[in-house]
Amino acid sequence: MKAESQMASVEPTSSYVRYRVIFVCMLMAVLLYLDRFCISFAEVFIKDELGLSDEQIGLLLGSFFVSYALCQVPSGWFSDRFGARKMLTIYILMWSLFTALTGLATGFIMLLIFRLGFGLSQAGAYPTSANIVSKWMPLTERGFASSMVTVGGRIGGALAPVLTAFLIILFVPMTESSDLKTGDIMNPHGLATTFLERVEEKQEFETKIYEGLTSGDREYLKAAAADPNIEPGTAVESDFVTNLNSILQEQQLYDPADFEGLTLNQQAEQLLKVSPGELNVEQRSRLNRLLFEARYSADVRKVQGKGWRKMMMTYGLVGILIAGIFWWVIRDYPRAHPACSPEELELIERGRLESDKDHSKQIGGIPFKAIMKNQSLWLLSLSQFCTNVGWLFLVTWLPRFLDEEYQVPLEERGKMVTIALAVGWLGTLSGGKVTDWLMRRISLRWSRVLPIALSRFTAMAAYLVCLLDISPWTSVIMFSIVAFSTDFGSPAMWAFNQDIAGKHVGSVLGWGNMWGNLGAAVAPSLMIAVITVNTANGEEHHWNMAFVTCAIAFFIAGVASLFVDSSRKLVVDDEDVMLESA
Repeated sequence: MKAESQMASVEPTSSYVRYRVIFVCMLMAVLLYLDRFCISFAEVFIKDELGLSDEQIGLLLGSFFVSYALCQVPSGWFSDRFGARKMLTIYILMWSLFTALTGLATGFIMLLIFRLGFGLSQAGAYPTSANIVSKWMPLTERGFASSMVTVGGRIGGALAPVLTAFLIILFVPMTESSDLKTGDIMNPHGLATTFLERVEEKQEFETKIYEGLTSGDREYLKAAAADPNIEPGTAVESDFVTNLNSILQEQQLYDPADFEGLTLNQQAEQLLKVSPGELNVEQRSRLNRLLFEARYSADVRKVQGKGWRKMMMTYGLVGILIAGIFWWVIRDYPRAHPACSPEELELIERGRLESDKDHSKQIGGIPFKAIMKNQSLWLLSLSQFCTNVGWLFLVTWLPRFLDEEYQVPLEERGKMVTIALAVGWLGTLSGGKVTDWLMRRISLRWSRVLPIALSRFTAMAAYLVCLLDISPWTSVIMFSIVAFSTDFGSPAMWAFNQDIAGKHVGSVLGWGNMWGNLGAAVAPSLMIAVITVNTANGEEHHWNMAFVTCAIAFFIAGVASLFVDSSRKLVVDDEDVMLESA
């Protein structure tokens, strides 16, 4: 029987509160990804300031996925049990708190604790949003609503690099001191060695600085160049830094020949447009500090990096505002909202499944037995796991692939990656519309299966094309197809969980999200294993193996989704709980 004979069509009503609710969920998702990804762009400054190793940074970034994945089901259950409005407000406040606390961290252990807490707090966001969509949207609009929440996350992810960079720079204004401090030279040996080599080569920038140094400073540089194990932060270094600051404040050091092939900070580019005689002391000091950093990027802490702490705290404060808006707009059920008209209530109720309408029983515990026995849930979990294995290449290895395989310049490389990922937005929006359209024209089951399965097979085909001898931009087109296809199937996945879960939407969607994020956690190590080959000349990357692996992952994801059936509901007995209600 066709879906339109069973479900209500979308009709005009005297209120549209449900769209306001979905918009606020979308706003929450924007914040979700802003807070999640801001640390990825601040980690270089965090690493420099706190003296962390690459291994520690890797642990910090990976720790999020551990707590995020493992807490999906419990956090979803809390929302099912105690109400989406209450719990998601708490989740937003919690992850905003951990975001702000990150700005106060003084070492690795503190950062690790905050990052684990951050992942735990964010775990409930999407399962709870799915709960809200299932309560507020008729079946024929669930795909659209789910896509809007998902695209909110994509918008947040796209805004994160731009907004984070803007805030970091904003919080280090020109009036703030640009002086180097003792300890800002992270690698005294490397800096001294390169500096003295450039003095011998008579490069203008270093020569001008060298001429202004004292004999004691010059002896310090020679000693640092001769000793790879010299400790930073010594008294002799402090004297050198003091004299260096005086030179950076007073002299005009820029010579275009010294900076050929170097990428200058945008603020430095702007200051260079001002006539040297018109620069005040703060501007000249900032310009020369930025020029010094460009010449010794790996050896000196970035002056603008000091803004990362205030940036984190700002995101945390914004979270309090979003939590307040969420609490004000959202209600657990449409009938509890004072602005929801009788016509809209009738439309929502008429367009929902019978299993979704019974609110007489309070949620007990997580329905583990029902989840474990549901074949469709296991198949969709496998599909989500494999989908993330294939998709993660775009956000981890794509920049390096374009560099190693095609030697694409940095600026163009950034554009290529951005284009590929941005196309995903279109996939999310169109995928939601298509699953709703299919819902009204064919059957409940196939309106979910077709968008998921066909999109996974399309992504597989795009990766297989990458095995051919194609141009850089053709490969970007293929990666864009992967991004579009991956996001195209996401609304149908959400809708499936809402279709079968009844009152347990948070727990059920959390189960699938857990497996998806475990796939994301496995993917980096898997890719390293399949692409790295040891040769006489060192390690080499065989990128075709990555494409084959990703294609296989998407093939498995597509096949698994073909056997998913959203018309077979989750069967939960009263005693089927592993966490007893209070």
